[in-house]
Formats: sequence, C-alpha cells, structure tokens
Amino acid sequence: MGIDETDESPGWAAIDAALARVYGDAEPHHWGTILKWSLGGPDPLDGISVYPRDEPVPHWHYVSYGMTELYDKHSENPDESGWGFEFTFRLARQPGETTPPVWAANLLQNLGRYVFNSGNWFESGHHMDVNGPIASDRDDSAIRAIAFILDPELGEIGTPHGSMQFLQIVGLATEEYEAARQWRTESLLEVLAPRIPLYVTDIDRGSLLDDPELAATVAAGIERDGSSAGLLYVTTAHWESGSGVTTLRVGALQATSIAQALRGRLPHGNELILKSEDSMLRFAPGDTFTVAEAEPGVLHIDIPLATLNDFTAALRPQAGSTPVATLPGLVVEVVPTAMRDEYGNETGEVIG
Repeated sequence: MGIDETDESPGWAAIDAALARVYGDAEPHHWGTILKWSLGGPDPLDGISVYPRDEPVPHWHYVSYGMTELYDKHSENPDESGWGFEFTFRLARQPGETTPPVWAANLLQNLGRYVFNSGNWFESGHHMDVNGPIASDRDDSAIRAIAFILDPELGEIGTPHGSMQFLQIVGLATEEYEAARQWRTESLLEVLAPRIPLYVTDIDRGSLLDDPELAATVAAGIERDGSSAGLLYVTTAHWESGSGVTTLRVGALQATSIAQALRGRLPHGNELILKSEDSMLRFAPGDTFTVAEAEPGVLHIDIPLATLNDFTAALRPQAGSTPVATLPGLVVEVVPTAMRDEYGNETGEVIG
C-alpha cells in the first residue's frame, strides 16, 4: 500500500505492526487523504486500510489512521496517543465482492469529524443514533445506530506517543439501540455475539431482538441492572430560574433518549448527567425535589422516584413547554432541533 514506515510516522508504524500480527504481510485496500485536516482539509483521518476476511464469516475489516498521533507528539497527555483510539469496523462482505464499499470509509471519516469538531470522544460501551441508516444509500436498512467496543482481535497497544485502543464500531437495529440505552452496551453485545461473530455488521439483517428468547434475556438484564449510560452528550441542556420557577430546556431530537436514560438510571440509585457545549444538568434520585446551581454552568436536580414517570412524560420529541404537576416550580421546555450534516452545516430538516 506504499506506506512510509520511517521514524517520521512512528504512530502509523505501531498500527501497522498490530495489524501485521493478524494479517501478516497481506496487502490491504487503502484510501489516503490528499489534504490533511491539519492543513485545512475536510477529512480528519489520514488513511483507512481495509482487509478482506473469510472467517468466521466473510467480511471487510476497516481500520483508521488519524485519531491518534501518527507523526509527532502534540497532546499534553504522555500516557495516551491523540484521542486514545483508532476506529475499526467489520462489514459483511457480499459474495463476489472484490472492493470494499466506500460508504463505510465515509462513516469512519464522519465519526472522526464529529470528535474533532465537538471535542466529545468515544469509549467502549458508548452508543449513538446516526439519525438514519448507517449506509446512507440504503433507506431500507434496519441498521440505524452504532455502538462501540474494543476490537476483539486488535485490542489495545502501546505506541511511542502513548497507549491506544482499536475501538470497533458495531451497527445496531433501532430496537437493539433502545436496549443498549436502557441497559449496558457490553452486556447487550455479549448476548448478541453468537449471532454476530466478531461483531460483524450486516446492513441487510433485521433486529435480532425479533427472537423472543433473545428479547426476554435482554429485558431481564435491563430490569436487573438498569442503564450504564451515566453521561449523555446533548446539543441542548440549559435552564432558566426566576420567581420560584425553573425551566429546563432540552432538544426535541434527544428528548426520548433522555427520558429512557433517566428511567434506566435513577430507579437503580444512579445519577444521569446531560452535557452540552457550555452547560450541564445533573439528575439524581432524592427523597425530596430540589434544584440547585452548585457552580456556574452546572445545575443539580434531585427527583423523587414517585414523580419520575410524570417528569419523563414531559420529555416528548415535540416542541412545547410542560409544567410537571408533581414537581411544583419545574417546567420542561422542548425546543426544535436543527439537523446538521457531517460537516456541521444545517440541512434544513428540523425535529420538533
């Protein structure tokens, strides 16, 4: 693939060495970025390599170069290289398919762009609704969300610039994503693993939770454990206080996710944090309803469990203000969400 593995790119060479332990001297398909992000280019990843696989099922194995420090050390954290991870993705390979689909490479670039633009990074156990099919040209696909887990073959390595993980993207159907939000991503994937070996994503499959036995196992786990998602990054998490009334403001796109997360966290004694670019809402179970701005930009809200259903009922994906009768002085305001493309530009579509 013509990659320079000299000392000028020790981070790149470390990734190549990890891949060589799995693929030997096999030559991957490779896409390189012409104009680097650091020079004003639109793509944050300097390259993406893709290996064809036959076992345990035929698939393409995509690996990114660019979320870590490939060349020089710039970050102040000596123990971690760049963002601390590179993306991997395993996509089911169709019979006779000799070239990896480009849309999957675009998916990796879009996720990298999100991290670089927002400053929000991914870790194993995180999940995300991509607001449509992950394959942009497949409107009929049920796979419309993703989760992240440590790549089962590549794992974690050390590099001259610090440690890094190979963080694998796993496609989820909508019902599976809802289960991940209400439970633990790793636990859900463990249940699904026998049906998706090595967590290969097949965009042609339906929801695995259509199987009553699997669905029952997942439902029992949700009931037993609750949600592990203690932090949600959201576009809107604001408030206004005055005259004895506090108005919480959230976006319509994420209102349902917030409601589900609250129901999965508070009844199990766990708090939930909503973090936007400039503020934070911190919810916790409490004996009494209290609202306090403990520090600038951070609002603490204690919710008695007896009132939780009334509170989450106000979190609907429709614009409007709803006073919560069982929490006097609290108003939930849902505001429209303007959708943006992978470059951060508004698309004209508005939710709510």
